[in-house]
Order: sequence, then structure tokens, then C-alpha cells
Amino acid sequence: MNDGAKILCVAGLGAGLMYLFDPDRGRRRRALLRDKAVHAWHEVGQALDKTARDVANRTRGLIAETESLLHEERVSDEVLVARIRSKLGRVVSHPHAIRVHAQDGRVTLEGPILAHEVERLLDQVSAVRGVKEVENRLEIHEKQDIPALQGGRARSGQRFALLQENWSPTARLVAGLVGGAAAFYGLRRNGAYGPAMGVVGLGLLARAVTNKDFARLLGVGGGRRGVDIQKTINVAAPLEKVFQFWEHPENFPHFMKHVREVRKIGDGRYRWTVDGPAGVPVEWETMVTRYEPNKLIAWKSLPGSTIRQAGMVHFSGNADGTTSVDIKLSYNPPAGLIGHAIAEILGVDPKSEMDDDLIRMKTFIETGKPPHDAAQPAERVLEASGGHAA
Repeated sequence: MNDGAKILCVAGLGAGLMYLFDPDRGRRRRALLRDKAVHAWHEVGQALDKTARDVANRTRGLIAETESLLHEERVSDEVLVARIRSKLGRVVSHPHAIRVHAQDGRVTLEGPILAHEVERLLDQVSAVRGVKEVENRLEIHEKQDIPALQGGRARSGQRFALLQENWSPTARLVAGLVGGAAAFYGLRRNGAYGPAMGVVGLGLLARAVTNKDFARLLGVGGGRRGVDIQKTINVAAPLEKVFQFWEHPENFPHFMKHVREVRKIGDGRYRWTVDGPAGVPVEWETMVTRYEPNKLIAWKSLPGSTIRQAGMVHFSGNADGTTSVDIKLSYNPPAGLIGHAIAEILGVDPKSEMDDDLIRMKTFIETGKPPHDAAQPAERVLEASGGHAA
């Protein structure tokens, strides 16, 4: 390790110790870190168990495939048709439009199909174990011009495990081992090749651990879906009162700690100002996309916003006069899931902060007493008539 790397390591260690042993907040931060470590340990145990089962199942499948290649297998027509139908959904957009017949290993395919899917379907069926011959009686259409070919969704076909969006436990294990080894080897080497290999290895390791594609990991081209959050809270107040409060985002700084201001700038459009890293303000704009009185409010960030997000809040009244508030939020933070993971370790990510914010909201609506630690503490109690605090 060169002198520059040593200095960075020492500086990082010093900053971490200062953060954890801060006189005011160090105790809470250490407790939060301990809880996350315990949770991570449980997650690792469950992941290892799932991976062990997946490896065992794949090993048994590989053995069965090998045995079938060494010994001729007699397959009934019903079993062969079932095997083929199980493959159709991977290669054609309208699998129910395809009729499959089998007799002594000879397969006949009938029904309408889109032209660009024919070759892929024939290749897939020919590769099915037990198929000796394929007769093509398909009705080829260049476009979706009949009812049987309308709707559906495009299929990508059989893809290599590491090219799929969701990796299997076995693929994640192999990729994680390769990525970890590459990172360890690369970071120990000098020159340009070593660090580059280390970065690639760390990226592969992060992809394997999180099972999220690289776009969501890095926050590049991932749209608004980097991190998904869902919370539900019950408020001891009538449905109308709770909805009135939420339909005015200007109220949010009165119970949210890091939301400095929400200002209406047009019809259904708002400009948000929140505390970013190190307290630096971050701004973005949103627009309301769905509004159903006393039922739901949905919004999304406008194109070009610093923070890309979308969310929806459902409101439902309960028999005892209380209100259930269900919040679903997706956002893509700077640096993607990697940035979110760092913020989560430090306890400053929106997922952690939302728990505290919702408790403040609940207390504010139920008691009318504004929280003193909100970004903009209200001076008077909540007014039931319009949902605004002065």
C-alpha cells in the first residue's frame, strides 16, 4: 500500500471514529450501527441457506441432464407437450395462441405467431429433451393484425444467467466470489491495471450482493426506481382531516425534519428544498399525477430533476374512525444504491428518516401540537378546517 492510500485509510478511520463517538449523537449512531449489523447477520444466514438449496437443486438437475444424454429416454407424448409448453412463454409473446401436438417424438406446431419470433421458437422447441423432429405449420404474421396476437409483451428468450435482471442464488455466489477475488487481487497490484481490475471486481461484488442491475446501483439510467420504500401508519383522526393535511405539501416541513420548504409553483407542481449531504440544500420539482379526494395522491419528479422519484399515498378509513395511510415511494438517489447504502449506514437515508417523520405527522394531526424538531416548527396548532398550520 502506497503512502497516499495509507493517508486516506487513516483519515477515513479518524472520520469514522469521530462520527461514532460524537458526544451528542454517537450513542444513537452506535446503536443504529449495531442494529444494522444484527439485521445483516440474519440476512446473510438466510441468503446462505437459500444459496445452499439452489446449488443442491441445480446439481441434481445437472446430474439428471447428464444421465439423459448417456441413456436414451422414452418420453410420453403428454410429457413432451408439457415440456414444450413450459418453454413457450420465454420466446413468444402470445404462447396461448400456439397449439402443440406430439407423437413418438415428432412435434407439430400450429397457430398464429409474429414473424420475428418463428426462428427463436423453432430453435427452442428443437432443443427440448425428447424431441426428434419439428413440423412447422405456424401462421406467420408480420404485425399484430388478429385478436390472438394482440396484447402480450415481448420476450427476450433464454438468456445467460448473468445477463438476466434477477440473478439466481448460485449465479450471485459465483459472481460474488469472482468479484471479491478480482477486487482483492487488483487492489494489491500497482499501476493502472490493478486499480481498474479492483474497481471492476468491487462492482461485480456489489451487483452480486444486492441483486440490482448496474443502472440502479450507480443511479445512471435507472429512472426513478433506485430504492423502493413502503410504509403504513394508522392515524387516530377522521379520513377527511388526514387527507386535507396531505393534500397540502406545504405542511410537510412542519413535521419532516429535513424538508426545508415545499412551495407551489403552478397547477399541481411543487418545488422541494431538502437537506442534502452535509446539510447542503437540494432542490427538485414534482407534479401531481393522480388525485382522488379522500382516496389517493400520486406524484412524480419532473424531467431534469436532481432527485428522480415517484410516489403514491393511499388513504382508507377504519371502522373505529381512524385512518390508515399507506405510502409507496421510489427514488433514485445520487450515486444510486451505493450512495443509498452509505447514507443508510450513517442513518441519513430517506427510508430511515421517514419512520421518524411519520411519527411526527401522526402526533401533529392527532394532538394538534407541532413537533419542535421539524424543519419549520409551526407556531400554532393544526387547524382542522383547512389542514394548515400557521
